[in-house]
Amino acid sequence: MRGQTQVLVNTPEIELWPGGLLRARGNHAARAIARARRVLRRKRDGRYLAADLPEGLLPLIPHLAREPGIDVALDAIDQLPARTRPGIDVVPALPLHRLESRLERLEIDPAAYTERTGLALVAEPAWLSLAGFDRFRRPLWLHVDAARAWRSLRDAALRDGVLLDAISGYRSHDYQLGIFERKLARGQSVDEILTVNAAPGYSEHHCGLALDIGTPGEPPAEESFEGTPAFDWLARHAAGHGFVMSYPRDNPHGIVYEPWHWRLLR
Repeated sequence: MRGQTQVLVNTPEIELWPGGLLRARGNHAARAIARARRVLRRKRDGRYLAADLPEGLLPLIPHLAREPGIDVALDAIDQLPARTRPGIDVVPALPLHRLESRLERLEIDPAAYTERTGLALVAEPAWLSLAGFDRFRRPLWLHVDAARAWRSLRDAALRDGVLLDAISGYRSHDYQLGIFERKLARGQSVDEILTVNAAPGYSEHHCGLALDIGTPGEPPAEESFEGTPAFDWLARHAAGHGFVMSYPRDNPHGIVYEPWHWRLLR
């Protein structure tokens, strides 16, 4: 419908995706997901839990009723904002859910980490807006204000002959934990990872207001982005669209220089 915005409904344990944006490998799940109005997906591992079909909810796992957070997820469907309109959108924040257990798994002391980095805990929004697709053709989810600002920024750059693409937008606390687990499996230490990635619960990506920006032909999330016409354009024009670079050189948070990481100030 004209004026409608596709949104991701977010709950502490489960995401509710609009139909048509997810794909499944198994024939049974694929047919259901292709027809679904909403797909319920577990946040901690991305598993599909159920398809909300016109004729009712179809479980995609055994014992769906026992799934942690399922009642909250189903209740959230009724609170889905039908439209987003500039100036009046209020996006509630989720509780800071299960953060202590995530940090314990990484042996990170929250108080010491906060004192050392100056970073604050970041809550996830209760819903996010589809801002298009990233470089890898994945849906790009952002806070509704950041989605509008990103489209304005990208279009303004294009009018000046500069191509910007999104590398990454919203990330859940669980997704951030997965980044750490994958890097640990490759032999990196937690201290090494913390120079590049904020601890789960502390990343600006959690709030949906930050995104990593690149340009075609340039590797993602590399300092070499600084030498591109795209970065030069951002340095001159991003502030006019409300964006600032969060991690300049010698920033006080202990994060490496990230010329690709920009956040909308509100």
